Amino acid sequence: MEPVARTAVIGIGNEFRRDDGVGWAVVAALEDRAARQPLSRGTVLERSDGDPGRLIGLWEDTALAVVVDACFPPSAQPGRTHRWSGNPDGSFHPAGPARHSTHGLGLAEAVRLGDVLGRGPGRLVVYAVEGVDRSLGTGLTPAVARAVPVLVRRIEADIRRDGEARAHGPRDG
Repeated sequence: MEPVARTAVIGIGNEFRRDDGVGWAVVAALEDRAARQPLSRGTVLERSDGDPGRLIGLWEDTALAVVVDACFPPSAQPGRTHRWSGNPDGSFHPAGPARHSTHGLGLAEAVRLGDVLGRGPGRLVVYAVEGVDRSLGTGLTPAVARAVPVLVRRIEADIRRDGEARAHGPRDG
């Protein structure tokens, strides 16, 4: 199915597990920004618990899906952000048994399942923010909280670039 000219920004996480709530915090910050200065037309902001079926439902038929999630590597540098927009072959490789996600099935499995079902986004950008605290409680650690406004600006730039690229259509080399 051909994606519609729509963008979904999806924050994955759990706001009651400290740094695991960074995806939701980014969506909340984007909602605040959009109240003052609207995002590109057709942009939707969503929160997800990371369930693959719900993720697929949120990004299917989109031209661009931007996903923000926390990651918890063994030697985390809280607040450090990783951006992924596809391997050269367009694939997304699962983390395997040593995954650092708090979700049973991870984002990689959702991407692969969406692709197999023909329900993936036209283009996917993933931001993974290193966290250190996923204990019960609300509020991000200071380093992760400082990453939120930077991510908001980066995501706004991704949305703007994608809209400009779609407006100009494919270019001849």
